[in-house]
Amino acid sequence: MFGVRIDLFRLPQVLEMVREAIGSASRITVFYVNIYCMNLSRRHPDFRETLNHGDMVYCDGTGVRLGARLLGIDIPQRMTGADWIHDLCRLAVRDGLSLFFLGSAAGVAEEAASALRVRYPGIRVVGCEAGFEIGTETISTINSSGADILLVGMGSPRQERFIATNRSDINVPVMWAVGALFEFVSGRIPRGPHWMTEHGLEWVCRLATEPAKLWRRYLIGNPAFMASVLRERLRRFLSLSSPS
Repeated sequence: MFGVRIDLFRLPQVLEMVREAIGSASRITVFYVNIYCMNLSRRHPDFRETLNHGDMVYCDGTGVRLGARLLGIDIPQRMTGADWIHDLCRLAVRDGLSLFFLGSAAGVAEEAASALRVRYPGIRVVGCEAGFEIGTETISTINSSGADILLVGMGSPRQERFIATNRSDINVPVMWAVGALFEFVSGRIPRGPHWMTEHGLEWVCRLATEPAKLWRRYLIGNPAFMASVLRERLRRFLSLSSPS
């Protein structure tokens, strides 16, 4: 879609690929796309290339799913971290997998880990490191932790670039870009009511909580993306309608 590969997975398939990667001691990178990522990929070809080199790129945005549908592509499920983290934690407890949280402001990852330990007794979060500029000392800490899954919450495009740049130096089977997941899990960013999150309106809640940071992303970025989708839909229609 606009040059970005989006894998047509449902969550059980994603978790099974993660489990298989850990079981086989292979390495995979997991990325997501929402409207913001799609807009970034159009302005920055290097970011688009980074996404396309990921082992898995799933849809984390109702807007992307709607846009794809308008272009004749059926994305079966929108998956967002604040939802799938609970499935991942249940899998981790069941299979004895360990997690490492990397990114966000000081204290946020630790708060997220504490919240998950309460909700999922036995969950193994073997490390938390804050920050957005990661050096060799932190990479050594991650490697010595024995983590199976590294969740990287730095925001796009920083987290994807970090993963792509450091993939060969980090000895963790799964590196997963997670955006603001730690803020959601810790409660620093509240989620909207269920009826809004289930009907594509979660962005309204985020805009209400962080207007200065997010107004451009949503009030300019969302309409711009949908306009691009509609232009592409019209182009395809005219192409099919024109005499050969």
